Formats: sequence, C-alpha cells, structure tokens
Amino acid sequence: MAFEITSECLACGVCMDECPVEAISEGEDIFVIDASECTDCGSCSEVCPTDAIVEG
Repeated sequence: MAFEITSECLACGVCMDECPVEAISEGEDIFVIDASECTDCGSCSEVCPTDAIVEG
C-alpha cells in the first residue's frame, strides 16, 4: 500500500526531494503522493519533520 500525506503537512518539500521515484508533487495546500508511482520505500516518511506521511 502506498504512503499518504496527511493534513499535518507543512508543504516544506523535504519529502519531494527525498523520493527516489519522483512520486511526490505539490498539491493545492499540501504535497501529494501518486499511489501508482509510490514504491513504499518509506524514504519520505523518514524525513518528514511533522510525521505527516503514513502508510495508506
């Protein structure tokens, strides 16, 4: 199951820089993860300063 970004997201962009498959993009208010591209590696979750990235 792909990771998801919750409303706790500060839109700092740290996760986007960390994603090895470029599955994260900037949404309207927060960043979003394309579930079809996400490889469940967890790299984004590890660097998120607010723990806003959870397994879906």
